Amino acid sequence: MDKLIELASTLVSGAFIALLVAWLTNRSRNRQEQQAEIGALRVKADAMTVAVMELQGAVAANRLLWEGPAERARTSVLTVLAFTGGAARARIAGGTDVQSGLVGFGRAAELLSRERVASKQTVAAVREPLTRAATAAAPLMRSSDPAVVTATEQLLNALSDVEDTARLENALEAFGRAVNAATVPRLSWRARREARRCGAR
Repeated sequence: MDKLIELASTLVSGAFIALLVAWLTNRSRNRQEQQAEIGALRVKADAMTVAVMELQGAVAANRLLWEGPAERARTSVLTVLAFTGGAARARIAGGTDVQSGLVGFGRAAELLSRERVASKQTVAAVREPLTRAATAAAPLMRSSDPAVVTATEQLLNALSDVEDTARLENALEAFGRAVNAATVPRLSWRARREARRCGAR
């Protein structure tokens, strides 16, 4: 009878140890998976933030190069000079006033056409950072955290009008808050209980 009791207690303690080991293993695996998920989310969020910053830089450079008052004044002066030079050259070659004017207009149109092509090429440079932002947003849209998905959608919507810098900054801040909240490690049951107890005091 004693051997039977000893065998039963050995089986019970063995089962208890096996359950404890399985629980600890699952808990450790879940914690590692959580850490890996948090790390992956941070990398994706960083890629999104870098893409948005690149886009803002490209837009600012485009604005500085082609849309500023100094640039518009330069283009106007060059257009007038091209018109005057073309008209003078035609007049020297023996052209009439009308012919001189037409040659001047042609030279001015040629200059404006080259400026327009260069401006379009610069605007096309914005397409690449915009594509990078959309590519970086794709995995974030599949996040298990709904707040991250919503913040990513709002950020993409703000990118559709990059000239509205206030809206873009607000969307980027909201995105950062959502990612920070999603990447904070979850507290253990004991830590949550301790926090509740401290908050109740």
